[in-house]
Amino acid sequence: MEFYLQGLTIGLAYVAPIGLQNLFVINSALTQKRGRAYLTALIVTFFDVTLMLACFFGVGALMERFRWLQLAILLVGSLIVCWIGIGLLRSKATLDTSRANVNVSVLQLAGKACVVTWFNPQALIDGTMLFGAFHASLPAGLELPFVLGAASASILWFSGITTLITLFSAKFNDKVLRWINIVCGCVIIFYGLKLLYNFVQMVMGM
Repeated sequence: MEFYLQGLTIGLAYVAPIGLQNLFVINSALTQKRGRAYLTALIVTFFDVTLMLACFFGVGALMERFRWLQLAILLVGSLIVCWIGIGLLRSKATLDTSRANVNVSVLQLAGKACVVTWFNPQALIDGTMLFGAFHASLPAGLELPFVLGAASASILWFSGITTLITLFSAKFNDKVLRWINIVCGCVIIFYGLKLLYNFVQMVMGM
């Protein structure tokens, strides 16, 4: 349960910060019928979970073979994770949905969801370093609970934000987004420091 909750927490902190992927879901909830909004959330969730799995197991498989790579990813990853958190604390969130057109067919919707997830360079870099670093820090055999937690975070976030916006769209503003980024930034910095501590422990144990 501990590693499931860890995956859930870091997964929420990773997926919640407002970017193009979230704006895509937000815009759908604000402008489309409820059924369409939930379909959008489901499709985005699918691509988000597959990206997380690729980042976690792709880098993780290489780190299992190369000890030096494991240490390098853990060190660099911890620093980048802290930097991501600091960036969130300093960012100015805005509910500008002009770039997130969702008035398209289901096939086009899936294509756009794929693009805002898989073809987002920042998402690829952040996901690889974040989940790759956590793979390096997990005890052997406990990857599954962490992954399930991270996948649950994606499901809960996108379905939850769709529900909240459809119910309280008039109250969802830039100030709310700002507080989301502050909370997520603090959580990510905490885990970045934890990863750095794990790196120090591994080096001292060599």
